[in-house]
Amino acid sequence: MKSRISSFCSARLLILILTVLLFSGCSSQPEKQLPVMGEINKDFTFINQDSQEVTPAVFTGKVVITDFFFTTCPSICPIMKRQMHRVYEVFKETPDILFFSHTIDPEHDTPEVLHNFAQGLGADTQKWQMVTGDQDEIFAMAKHYMLGAMKNEDVPGGYIHSGSFVLVDKKKRIRGYYNGTDEAEVDMLITDLRILLNEE
Repeated sequence: MKSRISSFCSARLLILILTVLLFSGCSSQPEKQLPVMGEINKDFTFINQDSQEVTPAVFTGKVVITDFFFTTCPSICPIMKRQMHRVYEVFKETPDILFFSHTIDPEHDTPEVLHNFAQGLGADTQKWQMVTGDQDEIFAMAKHYMLGAMKNEDVPGGYIHSGSFVLVDKKKRIRGYYNGTDEAEVDMLITDLRILLNEE
């Protein structure tokens, strides 16, 4: 009888040890690493919603989430801005993060229009910069991000553009693309932002 009890206790002890080892092994697994998908090295000069000149220097020391939109967009932009605002609300107190939105309709989206648009979102204009400028330069910038943006009079609003959010690290490297109209993908962006902040 004592032998059976001893064997039973030994078996339970072995299971306990194996369980501890299993969980300690899981906790020591390396954190997810985000891939490097490209580099932002194109020069630019834009004007933000406060009528201030903006150059690549604004990215210095920042993790950047960027996108392309226009304020009168009747299709995907309202969804994108709601989702971007959701990310903004999570990280608005994090000093190392910058939100950077380019309008693709500079003729309409003047600094004053962008300022009012940002105010409507309740956005800190230093934390979330919305920029306008020469349209060809903006289209070229979208291409540099490997995104699409162009005029098309056959679609509502007169423009076609990517709905992606792009995640850029402090070394100006692209680390992720996320569908700005998909809540699950934007959740992934929030997760990846935290990973990238720890990495930096």
